[in-house]
Amino acid sequence: MNTQFLTLSQARRTIYALNKQTPISHDAIENLIKEAIKHSPSAFNSQSSRAVILLGSAHEQLWDLTEDALRKIVPAEKFAPTEGKMAAFRAAAGTVLFYEDQQVIKGLQAQFAAYAEHFPTWSLEASGMAQFSVWTALAENKVGASLQHYNQLIEAAIQAKWQIPADWILRAQMPFGGLAQAAGDKTFIDDSERFKVFK
Repeated sequence: MNTQFLTLSQARRTIYALNKQTPISHDAIENLIKEAIKHSPSAFNSQSSRAVILLGSAHEQLWDLTEDALRKIVPAEKFAPTEGKMAAFRAAAGTVLFYEDQQVIKGLQAQFAAYAEHFPTWSLEASGMAQFSVWTALAENKVGASLQHYNQLIEAAIQAKWQIPADWILRAQMPFGGLAQAAGDKTFIDDSERFKVFK
């Protein structure tokens, strides 16, 4: 049995301690992200996933505006942990913003009316697979990452700043960078609670 895929999947971990010293070039990371998303599956081969890759100052500006948005909803006396988290994301080399193109979804709903109600769910599944593909490809190249979901809190500000199409809906943010610290041990619930096998 070939376990290469499982080995890569096990290497894909949430890494919060990131720095700007990536083991491969930014150009290589950009190409890796594009190829990983391009070859991720989607229902009806919709190819609805979109990505915005932020590097350098653009990446740092993303976490500045996220911090600004959070300051409006988190009490000042409780903001220190949030501020620390934003600083950790800002310390990374870049961020991938994952989007789903609603024009594609609406087009499929019109074309395949019998399945119309399912396309939004299938779009979320496509986004999840794109995120996993990118995350695993980064991990294979010793680039750490985590997955964040500040979506609606920052979507309008991002759209205005970088002229993101209105039909693109933000689904996740993935800061990535060099490994400043490895992930800790991961625990798992018992297989009996997750799996059923019938023969």
